[in-house]
Amino acid sequence: MADQTFKNVVNGEPVDSVSGETYDVIDPTTGEVYARAPLSGQEDVDRAYAAAGAAFEAWGDTTPQDRSNALLKIAAAIEERVEEINAVECRDTGKPLGLTMAEEMPYASDHFKFFGGAARILEGRSAGEYMADHTSWVRREPIGVVGQVTPWNYPLMMMIWKIAPALAGGNTIVLKPSDTTPASSSLLAEICQEFLPPGVLNVVCGDRDTGRALVAHKTPQMVAITGSVRAGMEVAASAASDLKRVHLELGGKAPVVVFDDADIARTAEGIAGAGLFNAGQDCTAATRVLVQEGIHDEFVAALAEAARGMPTGAPDDEGTYYGPLNNAHQLERVAGMVDRLPDHASVATGGTRQGERGYFYEPTVLSGLRQDDEQVQDEIFGPVMTVQKFTDEAEALRWANGVQYGLASSVWTENHGRALRMSRKLDFGVVWINTHIPFVSEMPHGGFKHSGYGKDLSMYGLEDYTRVKHVMSYFGE
Repeated sequence: MADQTFKNVVNGEPVDSVSGETYDVIDPTTGEVYARAPLSGQEDVDRAYAAAGAAFEAWGDTTPQDRSNALLKIAAAIEERVEEINAVECRDTGKPLGLTMAEEMPYASDHFKFFGGAARILEGRSAGEYMADHTSWVRREPIGVVGQVTPWNYPLMMMIWKIAPALAGGNTIVLKPSDTTPASSSLLAEICQEFLPPGVLNVVCGDRDTGRALVAHKTPQMVAITGSVRAGMEVAASAASDLKRVHLELGGKAPVVVFDDADIARTAEGIAGAGLFNAGQDCTAATRVLVQEGIHDEFVAALAEAARGMPTGAPDDEGTYYGPLNNAHQLERVAGMVDRLPDHASVATGGTRQGERGYFYEPTVLSGLRQDDEQVQDEIFGPVMTVQKFTDEAEALRWANGVQYGLASSVWTENHGRALRMSRKLDFGVVWINTHIPFVSEMPHGGFKHSGYGKDLSMYGLEDYTRVKHVMSYFGE
C-alpha cells in the first residue's frame, strides 16, 4: 500500500503530472508498493522545458560568483538535512543506512562545493595576436537548456554528478530520474528551489516514454545520460536527428588484474569490497577478476572467503554490506547469468537468491571462466564476481581489453614498472593501482568504446557543459 506520493518539480514548484496519472514505486527490500510518483507525459515535458528556456535568459547571464554562492548554499542545505536525505535514498534503493551515510552522503555535498568553486575559475586561452592588427580571445559560455536522465543504481549521486557542473556552467536543466528510484531526485530538486530561480532546475518523473520525450524535445541543446549501453545508443540516435550535443556515461565491465606478487589477503578484501558495494550495481564495480596462474587457486579461496564476510540484508540490518537488487527484472537477469554458467566454470561461493521477499542475492564468486563466456563479456550488474586465470602480462592485457566496454579498471601488483605499463595500455577511462572504486571531485570519470564519452566530475566535467566561442577584434588604424 502506497504511503506517500512524490512530485515533479517544475518552474520552482512541486506539482503532479498534468494528467494526474501516477505509477507504483516498489520497495526492493519487500517487493511491495510503498509510494507513487507522477507518470509524466509530453505536456509535462513541454512545461518543464518552457520553464527552463525562460529561466536561461537570466541564469545564463549570472556571474560565476552568483552561481558559486547558490551551489555552496545547496551543499550546506544537504549537510543540514543529510539524515532525511539518507533515509529517503535508502528506503527507495534498499541501500544500508549506515554505509550509505558514511560512503555516499559526504560526497553529495562535496561535489556541490567543488563545482561551486570551479564555477569561478573556468578559463580559456589567453588573449593574443595570431594575425597582424587583430587580438583573439576565447569565451566559455553555457550551452543553454540541458536534458538529463539518471539511473537507479545511485539516484542521488548521479543526479548531483549531472546537475552540479551544468548549474556551475550557467545552464538550466530538465532531469528525469529512473522510474524505480524517483524519491531522492524529487527531494533534492525541492531543496534546490530555495537557492535557484524558478525554472533553473526542473524534475519530471515517469517511464521510458517520458525519457524519450525529454531526449527528442526540440528545446535542449545537450542531452546527458547515465545508463545502459542500449539506452545510450537510443539517446545518441535520437539526438543525432537534431544535432544535439550528447554526454554519455554507460555500462562497464571493469577488469581487475591481479599479479602473483600482490598481497593475496589484502587484495582479495579490497576487490570483494569494490565488487559487492551497492550489490555490484555499479558500472565500475570490480567484478571481472583476472588472476595470474601462480596464485590463482589460493586467491579464489581468499576472494570467496572475503565475499562471504560482506553479507546482504535490509537497510537497517546490523552488519549489512549491501542491499537488494533494484527490481525484479534485475534479480532475474543476475540469477539467469549465474544459472547459465558453462560446464567448465564453477561457483566458489553464493550463486542463489536470498530469501523469498525482496530482491536479495548472495555474494557470489564464479571461477574457471573463459574470455568468450557470456559472464565475462556482458555486464551482470549484480553481486557476482568472475575469475579468469592468466599466464603473463601480455595475456592479461589482451583479456582485460577484450570487451566492448572501456570505463574502469585496476591493477594489483608490487612491481612499479608493471603498474605503469599496464596503466598506459589498459583501454579504460579510469585505471586504479592497488585499489578500486574511490572517486574524488577533482578527478574526471568517463569511459571509452561502448562505455560512452564525456567526463563527469573535475574541471573536465564542467567544461563539457560549456561551449567555446572565438572573438577577434581588429585594432589597426
